[in-house]
Parts: sequence; C-alpha cells; structure tokens
Amino acid sequence: MTEAEKAASVSEELSVDEIREAFKAANPKFYERYVQIDDSDEFFRFMHKPIRSSIRVNTLKAELDEVVERLSEEFVLERVPWCEEGFFINTENFGNIPEHRLGIIFTQESASMIPPVVMELAPGMKVLDIAAAPGAKTTQIAQYMRNEGCIIANDVKMKRLNILISNLQRCGVLIARVTMKDGRYFGRFEGKFDAVLVDVPCSNVGMIRKNFKYLKYWRAGEVKRLSKLQKGLILAGFRALKEGGVLVYSTCTLDPAENEAVVDFLLRETDAEIEDVRLPLRRHQPFLKFEGEEFSEELRKCLRIHPQDNDTEGFFIAKIRKP
Repeated sequence: MTEAEKAASVSEELSVDEIREAFKAANPKFYERYVQIDDSDEFFRFMHKPIRSSIRVNTLKAELDEVVERLSEEFVLERVPWCEEGFFINTENFGNIPEHRLGIIFTQESASMIPPVVMELAPGMKVLDIAAAPGAKTTQIAQYMRNEGCIIANDVKMKRLNILISNLQRCGVLIARVTMKDGRYFGRFEGKFDAVLVDVPCSNVGMIRKNFKYLKYWRAGEVKRLSKLQKGLILAGFRALKEGGVLVYSTCTLDPAENEAVVDFLLRETDAEIEDVRLPLRRHQPFLKFEGEEFSEELRKCLRIHPQDNDTEGFFIAKIRKP
C-alpha cells in the first residue's frame, strides 16, 4: 500500500465532523472563509483525502501508444478524460521509472493539464508563459506546438528558474527562451503573442490534498496581496496578446478574490471576451457575488472545479479572447 493509500484509508475512517474539526484546529480562519465558498461535507472530505497521482506522456520524446503499452506492463493506468496524454497512475515512486528520468513522462496534477488544452496552440506560434516555473504547463505547451515556434518562459525568482530550466531540458523542449522578470513587465509588448498563459502565483489551496500540513500556511492577508498581483499579471498578459489571440488565466485555488474578482477586473478594464470551456468534466458554478462584491454574468463561462467534482485539486480556469 502506498503512502497516499494509507493516508486515504485513515481519512475514510474519520467522520465528516471529525474532518471539519481537523480543519478548524489546523487553521480556523481558513475554515471560516471556506465554509462561505463550499460548505458541503463532500468538499471537506475530499480536501482531507490525499490526491491521486497522475502523469502526462511527453510526445516530444516518444509515441503515446508505445509509452502507454510499456507502462501498463507495470502499472494501472486510467486516462484523464480531458487530456489525451494524461493518465492517473497507481504509484508515487517515480524516481525508479526510467521514462520519468528520461523526460518521457512528466508528473503533473490532472486539473493542471487543462490550461494548455484550451489555449488553441499550434506549431509556429509565439507564446508567453508569464509565470512558468516549475514548467509542467510550459513543457505541455511545447508538446502541443511540436517544438516549432517560440515560448517565452518567464518567472521572477532564480531558484524557480533553475527548476524550470532543468525540466525544459529533461523534456527535450527546444523552443523556450527563459526570462527572469516580474510578469507585469510584459504589458509593454503590446500585441506580440499569439497565445498567453497567466497561471498565477496563488494561495495554493490545491496543495492541501498533497499534504495536509500546507493548511497551516494559509493566510487571509496573503489572499488580498495575491489578488492585487494577479490583476496586474492578467492585465499585462492581455496587453501582450495579439488581436484574436487566446489568454488562459488559471489558479489552483478556489477563493473568488483570486479567481472571479480578477477576471471581472479584466472585463471592466478592457474589451476582453470570455469563452466557454467545454470539456468532459464536472464543475461548480462560478461566483457572481461574494462578500458584497458583484461580478459580470459573463463569468458563468469560467471553469470552477472543486475537489469533489472530479477527484482532483481545486482549480479555476478562464479562457479569454482579445477581439
């Protein structure tokens, strides 16, 4: 039995009341806020349940069917419904898998595979990944571009860039140019990119399913600080986008201040248009009102995923086009 399976077994033995008490004890402020976002028993049960492992096959280095056939000899694979190259896998010990060491597979949470899927990528494009590290989505973007074109893979911290560069090299990405800038810097490059990914720094509520200890690091003040930064990043990304191009905004958190409020800000400041994200998965309705703040009806088109919807981490995605 893996560590995740052991932890899941323990989680299933607890009652919902006991799980709620565990959240209250670990971070009362978090509990107070999140009962406003999702007060269902299923939400707290899944938030307490360890997340299942998933991988993406890197078709820059190998054929999808061949890799699946080889891995299926050793592991149980279940396809991720919204990503052709994505699979749930019954292991956590990736260090001993040759395909992982060679960059043929990449460990990636299944919900985080969605943003590149909806970016309408093609070979030859110029793409901006405004907060790229550690590189899971950057390598996925390169895969969909078939290593043809150019990706500006940016991040703000050298330590994170080192991890990004290592992952780009391991996965055989040849078209990335790595930069170290505050992402808001790219707002000066008006209309230069065919597609932009704004996968922003966030309060990382999705990490709680990976390790319950992350819960104690959540702070309400940090949410407010991040929301301000996220508004600056989405605005810069939209300015850098060509007319007719697609920008995808995403977070691995569920707080409306970091999701709906940020996209609503962009709608108010620009002529941005939100498009529906049509994928085979369950979802929650986006917030149109939260803590007295009202948002545009257009936000109904955004994709809000809670952990219990598809047994993933919590995630939020908005597909935005520049007219």
